[in-house]
Amino acid sequence: QVQLLESGGGLVQAGGSLRLSCAASGGTFSSYNMGWFRQAPGKDREFVAAIRSRGGTTYYADNVKGRSTISKDNAKNTAYLQMNSLKPEDTAVYYCAADKRGGSAILSTWYATNHEPASYDYWGQGTQVTVSS
Repeated sequence: QVQLLESGGGLVQAGGSLRLSCAASGGTFSSYNMGWFRQAPGKDREFVAAIRSRGGTTYYADNVKGRSTISKDNAKNTAYLQMNSLKPEDTAVYYCAADKRGGSAILSTWYATNHEPASYDYWGQGTQVTVSS
């Protein structure tokens, strides 16, 4: 069973930065596509960013594009989300998720589905990010 553990959340002022980490265990991390989602109180879970299994292809939600960078270190079984120029509206619980389709999902399919929570098989418990104005 794959387990994902997020860390790195916290309280930061608007304009600041955070790097979230997602440590994986119990599976073949290098074969998984990874995603980050977030959920603010009273709102649906929202896609943030995704990365293909080998780490060479990424995709971002429009509202974080240019401010965030997703990466994965397959040697360390860890995915990251670097967030810069944080805004109060970025306040949410951030979740990482693993998609076991990995490279078997052709690129066009991955682009079409990586923003959908249903595409992911494993989820972490989340880490709180709070951005003060």
